[in-house]
Amino acid sequence: MVVTQENVAVNGSRSFSPQEIADALRDRIRAGDLKAGDRLPTQADLAEEFGVARGDVRQALRVLQEAGLLTNVSKGSPPRIAEPPAPALGEPQTTMVGLAPRLAAAFSVTHVRIDVVCHTAETLMLAIAETLRQIHEGRLSPQSIEVRILVPSREITLAFPVPVDDTGEDDSIHKRWLLMRNSQGQVLQHNLLALRATHGMNVKVTFRALPFTPPVKLYLLNDEEALLGYYMLTRREEEYGSQTLDMYDVLGRESLLFSFQRQAGQRDASFVEESQKWFDALWETITTDLTLS
Repeated sequence: MVVTQENVAVNGSRSFSPQEIADALRDRIRAGDLKAGDRLPTQADLAEEFGVARGDVRQALRVLQEAGLLTNVSKGSPPRIAEPPAPALGEPQTTMVGLAPRLAAAFSVTHVRIDVVCHTAETLMLAIAETLRQIHEGRLSPQSIEVRILVPSREITLAFPVPVDDTGEDDSIHKRWLLMRNSQGQVLQHNLLALRATHGMNVKVTFRALPFTPPVKLYLLNDEEALLGYYMLTRREEEYGSQTLDMYDVLGRESLLFSFQRQAGQRDASFVEESQKWFDALWETITTDLTLS
């Protein structure tokens, strides 16, 4: 939503919520109407433009500050537009360190869309806990949330995890992976859908099955940021029932995440756009319906 002075009801026929004000200002920043280092209009000017009280403007500015889009937020002078982060948010971080704050920032908009390609939903399930806490505390309040997740089909022969030796453990390894895929996905789905009852949010969570094992994990946040991590294979053992499984597997939570953001330049913007096209093509063509059970 792009809001300008002309299409705000100047005569007070429409009152904007703090979240809508934040979204409008965010759109101006993304469009380049407000550039890094520019000062925002005063709170009084913004209040007059949007037809709201100054308290609503202050709430909107706090939302943008928490998203890292404003600096020098104080009572003394209008805040400035923050410098965009480095193309990869500085040094790449492990998934469990880097994903949680990026999810929280993504949930600061009115309409949230998260698309994910992964091996299981474990990392997403764990990383989103902080975002859910902020929603329950009232610090984040999106109106709608759509999450689409692509995971490997139960019907395929997985590239990993696989037994180190041909010892007949492949069936147990597959059963263990399938149990993890389904149980973690169900927990994630339950926690998100619960926001319908607790906060009246419009929430949709959909899983589809891939006909291959993805070698990377990909998180697409609001068509604005792509987070990419490589699954690194390692040999490890794990107890499963009465067995000790010796397998080649991945520890997805320890994968390094590389961030690409539209606002960071043409190279990153192209990566985000092409990644979204790739995801959409998979979703609409060769993937199949998936019920977690």
